[in-house]
Amino acid sequence: MKNYIFAVAAIFVAGCSEMPEKEANDKKSISLITLEPGHFHSALLQKSMYPDVDSTVHVYAPQGDELNAHQKLIDQFNNRSEAPTSWNQTLYTGNDFFEKMLSEKAGNVVVLAGNNLKKTNYILRSVEGGFNVLADKPMAIDSGSFELLKKAFETAAAKNVLLYDIMTERYEISTILQRELSLLPGIFGELEKGTPENPAVTKESVHHFYKYVSGNVLTRPSWFFDVKQEGEGIVDVTTHLVDLIQWECFPDQVIDYKKDVEFNSARRWPTQLTLSQFKAITKKDSFSGFLAGNITDDSILSVFANGEINYKLRGVHAKASVKWVYKAPEGTSDTHSSIMRGTKANLVIRQGAEENYKPELYIETIGKKDSAIAELFKGLQSKYPGIELKENAKGWQVVIPAKYKEGHEAHFARVAEKFLGYLKNGDMPAWEVPNMIAKYYITTTALELAKKSK
Repeated sequence: MKNYIFAVAAIFVAGCSEMPEKEANDKKSISLITLEPGHFHSALLQKSMYPDVDSTVHVYAPQGDELNAHQKLIDQFNNRSEAPTSWNQTLYTGNDFFEKMLSEKAGNVVVLAGNNLKKTNYILRSVEGGFNVLADKPMAIDSGSFELLKKAFETAAAKNVLLYDIMTERYEISTILQRELSLLPGIFGELEKGTPENPAVTKESVHHFYKYVSGNVLTRPSWFFDVKQEGEGIVDVTTHLVDLIQWECFPDQVIDYKKDVEFNSARRWPTQLTLSQFKAITKKDSFSGFLAGNITDDSILSVFANGEINYKLRGVHAKASVKWVYKAPEGTSDTHSSIMRGTKANLVIRQGAEENYKPELYIETIGKKDSAIAELFKGLQSKYPGIELKENAKGWQVVIPAKYKEGHEAHFARVAEKFLGYLKNGDMPAWEVPNMIAKYYITTTALELAKKSK
């Protein structure tokens, strides 16, 4: 990817101290394009500024509430009192916005977060046009779009451009430390194989339709509740969980979806929303016409937002499940729970009432406590200064200082920084692309299986 650092960049580096700010900005090698931002994740990528990224962002989208909501968030980031951003948004809102984006080539990185029915085609045509793409999950929501996605990755390789998805959960500190501890045989032992009834690794996520983003109640578009456009829960949020299972159980290793994946079972079930709840989330007075087939008693909307996958990855039994409810208890937000079972200890993330709905990590020993764990833990303390062990009845709690707890919104900047590093240095690990393909094979195949199951 080194060809993306234009020759002029060398001049910029040598002489930036003498250049006017605008001229220096014009020399930056990366320029963002935002395409039809229908999901707030598009804006969260711009909650921070990035070196070598032009402050002018070209936005191609139809006029309407979704674009207005996106612009409102960008304005909020630009005008905040603490560390304001300085994004300059240039808009094109004609009906031919996508074709205009492809022809104008106003930037070299397309950011995609919106209607998932359209997304895979947007991805494919963007990489065919020579653009790099940073896409929100999911990049595919069914078997048909999975085939398109595979073609997109092949095309990206042929065009020498980067296609990458936004996996924010890799940057949650409790998950990072769970992974790190699993790599210490003296503490964790070896990863168990597990069974379908008692998997070796389990991850569950609970999400909420009514939520706050950057301090304000989020307004969701009506299509978010149409699984044909948003995707079912089993192919949407579950993407994060399947990604983490691969990332933690087989770190830095290539997953071959044709050889390494076996399915045990999959299931799906709906969340029911009342018309008043729908109004509170969308600010619409009635259900949209495309939702008619999912409405009962004129006032109850069923959304297949929940799903569970029980499968084997290289012989290790794993379970990933997602649940959506209307609203979180006051003062709480989306939650994540996880367990990795080792021969010496289980590594458990809990985020319940006892943890004040904040993720906490525990080391629960198998059998007698090993007093050597504190000594073995010191190596991790040198890497993450300030973390401590607190003994409890089952083993230890890993006490994590607040400085490591950035929060979900900050993780978008971490993903962007990783992507930009890969783009500038041409050093994306060999496992990233095959593991993205494996991930979407698992979720989309599980959906087919769940639809066949009773």
